[in-house]
Amino acid sequence: MDLKHRSRGITDGRDRAPARSYFKSIGFSESDLAKPLIGVANTWIETMPCNFHLRRLSAKVKDGIRAAGGTPMEFNTIAISDGETMGTEGMRASLVSREVIADSIELVCLGQLFDAVVCVVGCDKTIPAAGMALARMNLPGLVLYGGTIAPGVYKGKDVTIQDVFEAVGANAAGKMSDADLLELENVACPGAGACGGQYTANTMSTVMELIGLSPMGFNGVPAMDPRKDEVSYSCGEVIMNVLKRGILPRNILTRAAFENAIAGVACTGGSTNAVLHLLAISREAGVALQIDDFQKVSERTPIFCDLKPSGKYVASDVYKAGGIPVIAKRLLDGKLADGSALTVTGQTFAEEANQAKETPGQPVIAPLAEPLKKTGGLVILKGNLAPEGCVAKISGHERLSHRGPARVFDCEEDAMQAVTSKKIKAGDVVVIRYEGPKGGPGMREMLSVTSAIVGEGLGGSVALLTDGRFSGATHGLMMGHVSPEAALGGPIAAVREGDMIHVDVNQRVLEIGISDAEIKQRMSGWKAPQPRYADGVFAKYAALVRSAGEGAITKPR
Repeated sequence: MDLKHRSRGITDGRDRAPARSYFKSIGFSESDLAKPLIGVANTWIETMPCNFHLRRLSAKVKDGIRAAGGTPMEFNTIAISDGETMGTEGMRASLVSREVIADSIELVCLGQLFDAVVCVVGCDKTIPAAGMALARMNLPGLVLYGGTIAPGVYKGKDVTIQDVFEAVGANAAGKMSDADLLELENVACPGAGACGGQYTANTMSTVMELIGLSPMGFNGVPAMDPRKDEVSYSCGEVIMNVLKRGILPRNILTRAAFENAIAGVACTGGSTNAVLHLLAISREAGVALQIDDFQKVSERTPIFCDLKPSGKYVASDVYKAGGIPVIAKRLLDGKLADGSALTVTGQTFAEEANQAKETPGQPVIAPLAEPLKKTGGLVILKGNLAPEGCVAKISGHERLSHRGPARVFDCEEDAMQAVTSKKIKAGDVVVIRYEGPKGGPGMREMLSVTSAIVGEGLGGSVALLTDGRFSGATHGLMMGHVSPEAALGGPIAAVREGDMIHVDVNQRVLEIGISDAEIKQRMSGWKAPQPRYADGVFAKYAALVRSAGEGAITKPR
C-alpha cells in the first residue's frame, strides 16, 4: 500500500500549495507533509474521570507515530458521562453521543484525507463509536482505551461507583447515614480512569482487544499505571505497521471476530450494553450478526472471571492477574474462540493469546475446569412481551424465575420516585417504558432505579423490565432492550398496573399473563405519544434511529 494513499490528495503537487501553506503556518514542515498523515482522534473532555487523562495519552501516541515515521494530527470529539447524567434528562444524550462521535471521527478522517487513524477513547460510548467509525470508513486504524480507574477504599474494602449508587437507595431506606454516604462519595473514585468494575467501559475495552481492533494487552493497563504511557507510545509503531501491511478494519471484523468478542462478554459477566454496541458495529462492518447469536455464544461459554458488579474483583485486578490476554488464552484453550481471527497487530488471535503471562495463584480468572457458572452472563428472552427479544445479565447469583404484578411507569423518574418512597414491594415487577431509542429518545440507562431497588433491600425479590438500557453496574433480575419498544407500539405499551408478568430464564421467556387477543384489543386504541422533543439533536435522532434489536443505529435504510 502507498503509505500516503489518501493524504497525497491534500499535500502533493503544485495545486496543493495553499493547503501546504496552511499546514506550515502551524508548524508542519515539508518533511512532515511528505510522510503519511495519521489522525489521532482524542475523546478527551474535562467533565469526567473516564476521559480526563487522555491528553497525556494522546501526546504519547503522537510521539510514537513520529518515531515510527508518520506525521500525527490530533483532533477532538465529544463524550457524555453516563455516570454523572444517570437519572437525569441529560442521560438521553449518552447513546445519541455514540452516533455523533462516530460521525465526527468519520468526517474529520474523510475531510482531512488521513492515511490512518488512532482512536483514543475512555468512557462507555466513545469505545463502540470508534469501532463503528473504523468499520464504516474501512480506514487503517486502531482503538486505544484510556484504562480503568483504581478502586476506592471505604472502611477497608475496595469500592466502585456502583457502591455509591446503591448507597443512595440504602440512605433513602434509612440503612445508611448521611455522613457515611458522604464518606463513601468522597473515596469511591480516587482519580482518572473509567468505572472500575466489568461495567460497560471495561466490557467494551475487553471487546476491542478480543475482536482485534486494539492490540492485545494494551487496553487493560489501568489509567494511571506508568505502563499506560508506554503502550500509548507503542501505538505509533502498531499503526504504522497496520498501514504498511494494508490491514483494514473489515479484514479484522469478521464473523469469527464478533463471536470471539461475544465470548469475552459472556465469560466476564460483562455489560448488556455490549449487545447493543456489537450489533451496531456489525451493521457498519456488513456482518450479519443477530440478537440470537448472543444467546448461542453465551450458552457455550462459561463465566470464569469473578468481576463486579456480581463478583468480587475490579478491572485493575484483571491486569494484575495477567490482563485480557489471559482471558483470551482461556477462551482459546477451551475452543471457545476462533484462534485464526486476524488482529490489528498482524498476528492472529491465537498468536496473541499464546503470549499471555498469567500471575501464579491469581484469584480473579478461574481455571476453565472450575468456572463460576457453566454458561455465560448474557441471556436473550422472548415472549409476548418482547417478540423481538430483550437482554438480561445472569451472572450466577440471580433468581432464574419470577412471577408478579406489574408496576407500570411511563418514565424513569416516576419509577425512581416510587422506589425511594417505598411504594415498590417484594414480588413486584417494575415496568419502565417509553424509554427506548425512539421513545426516550436515547434509551436511558436505569442504574439509579436498579441501584435504589438493591439499596432498599429488594434486589432479591423484585424484577424490572424496560425498553431502555441498563448500566454495566446493574445486577439482579433486570431485563432491558425490550423490543419492539413502547413508542413503536410494542406489547410493552399494552401492560397495565397489576397484570401478572412471568420471567423464566431457563426457558428464556418474558410473558404477560393475558392472551394475544387481549393485547391486540388493548393496542387497538393506542396512539403513539407526541415526541418529547420537536426539534434539535434529539428530534433528529428519534426520527432516524432503528430499534435496539438492530443496535439502535442511525444508519440509512
